[in-house]
Amino acid sequence: MNMKIKKRKRIFSLMLCMLLFLLLPMPSLGAENSSINTHARAASLIDVESGRILYSSRGDEPMPMASLTKIMTAIVAIENGDLDGIVKVSKNAYAKEGSSLYLKLGEEMTLETMLYGLMLRSGNDAASAIAEHVGGSEEGFVFMMNAKAELLQLKNTHFANPHGLDAKGHYSSANDLAVLTAYALHNPVFKEIVKTEVKTADNPNEKWDYKWRNKNKMLRLYEGADGVKTGYTKIALRCLVSSATRNGQQLVAVTLNDGNDWNDHASLLNFGFNHYPLKTLIKRGDKVSGYDLFTSKDFNYPLGKGEQERLITTMILHSESKSGKSKLRPVDFGLQGFLQLQLGGKEIGRIPLYAPDTLPPKTPIYNKKISTEPTVAYPSNTWLQAAVSTLRALFQAGGRETYHD
Repeated sequence: MNMKIKKRKRIFSLMLCMLLFLLLPMPSLGAENSSINTHARAASLIDVESGRILYSSRGDEPMPMASLTKIMTAIVAIENGDLDGIVKVSKNAYAKEGSSLYLKLGEEMTLETMLYGLMLRSGNDAASAIAEHVGGSEEGFVFMMNAKAELLQLKNTHFANPHGLDAKGHYSSANDLAVLTAYALHNPVFKEIVKTEVKTADNPNEKWDYKWRNKNKMLRLYEGADGVKTGYTKIALRCLVSSATRNGQQLVAVTLNDGNDWNDHASLLNFGFNHYPLKTLIKRGDKVSGYDLFTSKDFNYPLGKGEQERLITTMILHSESKSGKSKLRPVDFGLQGFLQLQLGGKEIGRIPLYAPDTLPPKTPIYNKKISTEPTVAYPSNTWLQAAVSTLRALFQAGGRETYHD
């Protein structure tokens, strides 16, 4: 009998130990991420220069994005439109539901001025007017938005309109919005618009001018804040993309469905600046030790504690073999190869190497393999024409909810 009792005690003790083990916190590979707790359904943090995602929580999950849509609307319009061109408010754009600039039917305004209204006051009427002006119709412009999303490799994003009103097939993810915003912030026009706190504009219909105050409170609440966009619908709830620059480093934070977004964005940005400072690893014109070769550009990258020691740099030269011997190519306009930088087995950058006196002119910092060419569009005034426009472009280029924000 005693043996049975002892056996039961051992089994009970073993089960208790297993239960305690299961209740203990498990170690995490992303230990740094555990230091952030947000109220968001999804969140992301990205370094603008390198495009490195520094933090992500449910970052690839497609969700409603509300007026964060207008980030894509703005960059597509800037890249494809004439900023001095005159945008006319149509019946479709006039009195658009939700947040509005309260533009009059037939009112005219330059594209650049209307973009300020779009991004500072989140005017849905401005979004529709801009879309029709640049894309020929809303449908034509939405095609351009989705084409741009594909070029930027935003795999969890699809647009159904240019303003962000809730609609079937209209969604994005926190990581996609981070990548999109980092891309857009390399455009000087976009960058200037989204950091503007107050914009005045001529009002042809009244004695007083328009005065648009930016809805993004981060510009006033956070030191170094310089963008980007707020959003809200009954389905998406509170959405926010913010950016800030400190010590030459610009970060973008994204939250979707976050009831405490102002504070959460401050925490996300502080985390990035404190734990992943931007470091200069290579400077343009540096000589490669032991070779008569020079680097063609600066390379800056945000690194966490201990990461710089784990960097692996490999030199890969273009060479040709003669009788078993290798030598540098005399051609390629002086390009002789590149330095490959790896972190954790993943390539984070390539720096072209040139022979003396052959360095090309400086190129933009943002060196991702994405197209900045204007998206193909054809004028269209009806849905049918927009459909035809879409088909032509493909061959050539190979219930709403009440809304405010």
